[in-house]
Order: sequence, then C-alpha cells, then structure tokens
Amino acid sequence: MRLLLDQGLPRSTVLHLHNAGIEAAHVGDRGLATASDAKILDIGRHEGRVVVTLDADFHALLCCPALGDRP
Repeated sequence: MRLLLDQGLPRSTVLHLHNAGIEAAHVGDRGLATASDAKILDIGRHEGRVVVTLDADFHALLCCPALGDRP
C-alpha cells in the first residue's frame, strides 16, 4: 500500500507507517504543503497512492472534479 498524507496529518505519522511496513509520504516533505487539494489528489493518482486527509471537503473533488478549479 502506498499512501500520501495531507498537511493536516503529522509528519511523524510517516515514520510510524514505515515501521509498520507501509510506504508513505507526506505532502510537507514533498514541497506540496501549500498545494491545492486538486493538485494533491492528482499527484496521488499519478503515483498510485491513496491520499489520506482530514479535510472534510476533499470528497467533493472525487464526486465533482470541476470544484477543484475554484480559487
């Protein structure tokens, strides 16, 4: 399993996941701390990662991708 953790999750979570045998990356460690939700979702898809987030509005991008174009 490959995960991409969003900014709302602690970076230390990556180490805990690695210790459990799960490949994980944090957006903050990838220069994506200020990236839009749509950008993070696109990167996750491109890299074959599951995006893990605490953002309540992230689901809107999955059902209505055009919402990601809003400022």
